[in-house]
Amino acid sequence: MAQILVRDLDDGVVEKLKTRARLEGRSLQSEAKMILEQAARVDMEAALRLVDDFRKRFRGRKFSDSAELIRKDRDR
Repeated sequence: MAQILVRDLDDGVVEKLKTRARLEGRSLQSEAKMILEQAARVDMEAALRLVDDFRKRFRGRKFSDSAELIRKDRDR
């Protein structure tokens, strides 16, 4: 199996990964491996086609800004 070395990771990123690994009951290495494997499975061409399809389906439509509704709900 191949190995990689990632240099100069921000300490905050490493701490978040450690926390995430601990919560999932995995080692840091296992957590990083799982994240990389998931990322490698993403088919970017298919994802971009899906985004393009959504843009075409909703082209020209006007959507209300939900911020006002959220604000009213929070003020209740």
